[in-house]
Amino acid sequence: MRSGYGRSIFEPLLPVILGRDISGEVAAVGSSVRSVSVGEEVFGALHPTAVRGTYADYAILSDDELSAKPVSFTHVEASAIPFAALTAWRALKSTARITQGHRVLVIGGGGAVGSAAVQISVASGCHVTTTCGSQSIDKLLAAGAEQAVDYTTEDIELVIKGKFDAVLDTIGAPDTERIGISLLKRGGHYMTLQGEAASFTDKYGLLFGLPIATSVLAKKQIQYRYSHGIEYWWTYMRADSEGLHEIRKLCEAGKLKIPVEKTFPISQVREAHNAKDKNLIPGKVVLELDSL
Repeated sequence: MRSGYGRSIFEPLLPVILGRDISGEVAAVGSSVRSVSVGEEVFGALHPTAVRGTYADYAILSDDELSAKPVSFTHVEASAIPFAALTAWRALKSTARITQGHRVLVIGGGGAVGSAAVQISVASGCHVTTTCGSQSIDKLLAAGAEQAVDYTTEDIELVIKGKFDAVLDTIGAPDTERIGISLLKRGGHYMTLQGEAASFTDKYGLLFGLPIATSVLAKKQIQYRYSHGIEYWWTYMRADSEGLHEIRKLCEAGKLKIPVEKTFPISQVREAHNAKDKNLIPGKVVLELDSL
């Protein structure tokens, strides 16, 4: 977003506040709000198209974007969870409707969404295989994955056996799409985080970009439904109060956690972004307020 992704949506609204995840204390509520109260510790995430983000002392969210913070989590730990976990939740639970005994493949399990997807699938009683870099293998096996394949040294197509009920592709490259679809059972779901709606609207504008994106998605869905018998989806995070409540329960049960690699004071947003841009910090970064 900072470098212009999604500009077709955000450019007319500049300046915008970046940030989606949040954990903190409720300072005030609207007159119709009943699900949270002043003083309550909550966590949550804004919708991807929100203009007023969470890089701020105060943020405004609707009550369906929040849930009580996991009791055993600090605000720093809790703030790393919602957006990534809700993205994985929508794909696996809302779209693919995974359940006990299903086989799930997570392509790119080392990132925040991939890690959350592995843990959510394991907690649902699924048999989970994932691809990742060498530094993430032990972590993902410890999280319950039955197989973690190092994509940098192993041939995924030779190493991974059998067919899957659901594939979540966090990479979204042509090769990972091809491999993921080839490993699906008939009736299975392929879901990629790399949907092209924003890129098409950035390129052609909202008036033409959204219809083009819709057409491209529909074409792929029809193509794969007839050629492979599978369902094809672009998946995005969305506000889901029920999903966030279930995610909180998984956190409190010790079944879901996204480690925080480093924190920065909120006054050092520029330094935090520079560090991530240069790949100096491999994991999650959290901006912290002095009061927390």
